[in-house]
Amino acid sequence: MITDQYRLVESHACPMSTCQVPTGSPCRTTSGKVALKYHTARFQLVPALRSELHVATPAVRHPGSAWQALPVAKPTAPAVSMEVRLGYARVSSRTQEIQSQADALEESGVHRLFQEQISTRVRERPEMKAALAAAREYRSLGAKVTLVVHEMKRLGRGALELLKVAEELRDAEIELEFLTGPLAGKHDPAGHGAALFAFFAAMAESERDYIRDKTLEGQETARKNGKAIGGVKVSDEDMLATALRLREEELSLREIAARLVIRTGKKRGHHPAPATVMRMLREHDEATALSPDLRSESY
Repeated sequence: MITDQYRLVESHACPMSTCQVPTGSPCRTTSGKVALKYHTARFQLVPALRSELHVATPAVRHPGSAWQALPVAKPTAPAVSMEVRLGYARVSSRTQEIQSQADALEESGVHRLFQEQISTRVRERPEMKAALAAAREYRSLGAKVTLVVHEMKRLGRGALELLKVAEELRDAEIELEFLTGPLAGKHDPAGHGAALFAFFAAMAESERDYIRDKTLEGQETARKNGKAIGGVKVSDEDMLATALRLREEELSLREIAARLVIRTGKKRGHHPAPATVMRMLREHDEATALSPDLRSESY
């Protein structure tokens, strides 16, 4: 939860026709009292709060009391002409070393440093969330803000994840800077840097697909050499028939696996792995090649 999130909400006037309070004041009810929570249309103007179900009016605003306009506080810092540089460092596990990233970020002149030991596969990264929240707060005060990361993979790996971050930065008018790697330099996701950022994000996704494909190929080679590979032994003819039909519809192994359900064994009720589907279809094809009559018997 972002601290003092009500200040972020109140940095925008309420667009609700029944409220329309100016910047700096809490929302009001139709009866002229301070609302118990901010109107959805208002706090969704803040990118960091768009996923919230509601934002409660804090006690300092005296919810339920008679509403009156509050004076808008003047920004105390930073100055409009100031650039705030926020650093973010990340490693996937506690066995990895993070200090070199922190040192490089501090040498680049960051004003604040956020660091965490967490995998990019984890959907919620607290320090990343805190860094973006801080960046938005500085932007609301009029400062130019740059999020500085050692290299692209510290920010995220998948294309969807990277583009989501780019969208948040674009919405908040925050620039992004990489210290090393093919994207080294400063990029504005809202300007010409957006296309370049999207290109390298797609490259990152392609790299993950390549690693996954090589893993499947390695498993296949191991099976041919007689090595046992973990997976579910599929002997359900209905599953095979469904897999064959979906393959004829030109679905990928992953898509086929997502539509199949294991009916027996310890993994009953789960979907088989794409490698399991590949093995099942390969065994069927090999058997069919030896005896064409088996094709009709497999259904």
